[in-house]
Amino acid sequence: MAQKPSIPKGTRDFSPSEVAKRNYIFSTIRQVFETYGFQPIETPSFENSETLMGKYGEEGDRLIFKILNSGDYLGKVDDSLLLSKDSLKVTSKISEKALRYDLTVPFARYVVQRQNEIEFPFKRYQMQPVWRADRPQKGRFREFYQCDADVVGSKSLWQEIEFVQLYDAVFSKLKLTGTTIKLNNRKILAGIAEIIGAADKLIDFTVALDKLDKIGADGVAKEMMEKGISEQAIEKVKPLFNFTGSNQNKLDQLANLLAESKDGTSGVNDLRFVVDAVEKFGLESAKLVIDVTLARGLNYYTGAIYEVSAPEGVNMGSIGGGGRYDDLTGIFGLNDMSGVGISFGLDRIYLVLEELNLFTELELPKPKVLFINFGDAEASFCMKALVELRKNNIKSELYPDNAKLKKQMNYANKREIPYVVMVGADEIENNTYTLKNMQSGEQEVCSLKELIRITAQL
Repeated sequence: MAQKPSIPKGTRDFSPSEVAKRNYIFSTIRQVFETYGFQPIETPSFENSETLMGKYGEEGDRLIFKILNSGDYLGKVDDSLLLSKDSLKVTSKISEKALRYDLTVPFARYVVQRQNEIEFPFKRYQMQPVWRADRPQKGRFREFYQCDADVVGSKSLWQEIEFVQLYDAVFSKLKLTGTTIKLNNRKILAGIAEIIGAADKLIDFTVALDKLDKIGADGVAKEMMEKGISEQAIEKVKPLFNFTGSNQNKLDQLANLLAESKDGTSGVNDLRFVVDAVEKFGLESAKLVIDVTLARGLNYYTGAIYEVSAPEGVNMGSIGGGGRYDDLTGIFGLNDMSGVGISFGLDRIYLVLEELNLFTELELPKPKVLFINFGDAEASFCMKALVELRKNNIKSELYPDNAKLKKQMNYANKREIPYVVMVGADEIENNTYTLKNMQSGEQEVCSLKELIRITAQL
């Protein structure tokens, strides 16, 4: 007996109803992206390994799916290298390409390659799958979609304000109220590390601070000490572990705390500009919260940092995130090209909407008219009508087999097709069609012109 087929862990098949729901999210995000002036681009599903490797840190490199070279990929590898069992060195010899890990690094490569064709500032959006060799769990897949919007070629803080508004606009259209847009600034984190005397341990400091929600204040303090951050420095930063109050109160506290830090003060001023503008213009369904523990891959960002969490009560990781990256294109030789962008995690948003029963009734693609098949002669007559209906953008199909009438009618009912057309010898002789309304059961004999008129009204 043949073994039942399966799919790789961390990947999924999607049924027609699931695809319809996913397309609803895609179309909503796309509509808002274009309303805000973003243009679509696409990049290949795989890149040269050198484009991706080393851009996400050691952990990211480990999660990149490598593609084996074509043909005898071991033939050119020295025997001594194979015997050494050095996987990193062997991989570089047998794999020259890799599946993309995210959309941002390929976008940076795109900008550098096309810098002479692009009108800056360049606002692009991109909605494509990415792949990560991660451990699958709820909301974490090995193949998933990201929906990104970025602006490169501008340092304006107004873009950072617009991204907060864009998040709010998308979630409002999806009727997903209660989301929290967390906001921080990399310069604030650098300033905090500076004033506590841990500037040389900025990465260790922020990686630990970013875990506050998961391991608590004691866990953060313990991890910082293990990384060599002094007890005195930790005592200085402890007020951040219980950083409460309104956004304005937090800004005032940060301004006092970071008064002696140039970077920190600059970060507070940037954050205040964004928060003041967002509060002035308002948000429809989301709330904006300053979160000084937010780091999101510090190496990547140089200014604003965003992260979006699902409504309270929904057990899900972040459903969006992003930030400013002034140096990203520099990895490909194009310096001084500031950028800022955000991403929507489509797959997690789908799970949240499903858990909260927020999907509206979505109509699956289906014909308005089903032509019953009574045989080749009748099918040939129906096909002439099908051609004309489809020219008029009326979705229609012919049942492919000359099956029993009951079976064909059951097919129409199960797919909720509103009309069926029956053609027999009389209809062929008189050049007419018998149209049946499947909901009312009423039938009428009509010409092709009348058939088009009636079905086009649906």
